This record gives sequence, C-alpha cells and structure tokens, in this order.
Amino acid sequence: MSIEVSGLTKIYGTQKAVNDITFTAGPGVLGFLGPNGAGKSTTMKILTCFIPQTSGTAKVCGFDVATQSLDVRQHIGYLPESNPLYTDMYVKESLGFVAGIHGIRQPGKRIAEVIEQTGLGPEQHKQISQLSKGYKQRVGLAQAILHNPDVLILDEPTSGLDPNQLISIRQLITDLGKSKTVILSTHIMQEVEAVCNNVVIINRGHLAADDTVKGLRQKYNNQLLEQIFTKITNG
Repeated sequence: MSIEVSGLTKIYGTQKAVNDITFTAGPGVLGFLGPNGAGKSTTMKILTCFIPQTSGTAKVCGFDVATQSLDVRQHIGYLPESNPLYTDMYVKESLGFVAGIHGIRQPGKRIAEVIEQTGLGPEQHKQISQLSKGYKQRVGLAQAILHNPDVLILDEPTSGLDPNQLISIRQLITDLGKSKTVILSTHIMQEVEAVCNNVVIINRGHLAADDTVKGLRQKYNNQLLEQIFTKITNG
C-alpha cells in the first residue's frame, strides 16, 4: 500500500483533532471525507510532513513520516486548501522554479507536459496574480504533479472551478489515479461518486467509514452518497 496509517492521533492542548485512526490507500482515488473540523486537514498535514503526529504511525511509499520526512516529500505531491502561490511570478516561471527545487531533468519538456495536462496553455505567460481562482487552482495542481510523485494529496482541488473546468480536472484526477495513489478531500459528494474508488469518512477525529463507494452504498440501501454522509456524520 502506498499509504499506511495506524493508530494516528493528533492532540492540540486538550482537543484530539485526530483520534486513533487507521486506514490504507493504494493506487486509485480515495475520497477523504468529513465535515468541517473533522480532522481531515490535520491528517493530510501529517501525511505531508507539515506537522508531527502525537502518536501512531503513518507511512508513505514505505517511508515513515516522522523519521524519513525527506524521502516522503520526494514521493508526494500536495495541493493544500489554501493553495499558496507566488503570485508575482508568471505561470511558466513558477513551474520552472518548482522544477528547479525538485531537480527535474529536462524541465522544459516536463513543464510543457504538465501545462497540457492541466489546461494552462492559454494562461502560461500570464502573471499568477492576474489569473481567475479556477486557473490559480490549476497552477497549484500543476505544481503538485510536476515531479511525477507516486502519491498525490489534494485538498479541495476543484474549488472555484466553473462546470467546464470541473469536468476536465475530474478527468485528470481519474487518469492520475490509474497509476498513482490519490487522496481527494472534497465536500462535493457528486465528485466523489464520479472519480473515487474508495471512501474514508472521519467525524470528530474518529474513523467513521472505510469502504469502496459501491460497498458503502450497498450498506445503506443504495442511497446517494450525500445522504449516507449526512447519516454517518450526524449520528
């Protein structure tokens, strides 16, 4: 498995933001769901080595996030919800900067591929500050996949996209999931049903569900995922 989480706990003061959760993820797209404040972003920050866990273990591609963080970072691409960008840079310039950080060979070729993949062609010579929110999301996604990581963690990647952009980015995520492990956090249940193979739901820091999309729907008499999510997280 590309991601192995066991007994993961994160405590802030007296609050358990993540409480003893265990799950695995392999190639494909895993929908990582939960209401606001459930512990999703905290878990993703632990997996990407931004913050340490209080207890438990997490491994990415066999590397421990606590003791082998540099190895983890080489194998992971991350698009956080805040999508921090150097807005004074131009699109192609920013991708060149990221390519340099990763030491990518033939950066021009790889940048061209990623621009094509993410549909940034018409905007590649613009300053990032001039882009719409949707195109800024695409730049963040392009930066996350530029070094061709084995694991992608995407926190609300389709935020701000119009319906046409949604379709193309969902297709890109589906295609990436054919060869990579993708963790997709989103509040859009139709998106999960469209692109995800498996679903993990956390609620108030606890693991509430871990199943395939099909398996979860069968357990709840083929209800829509939105209805199932509401039942699980309001229970």
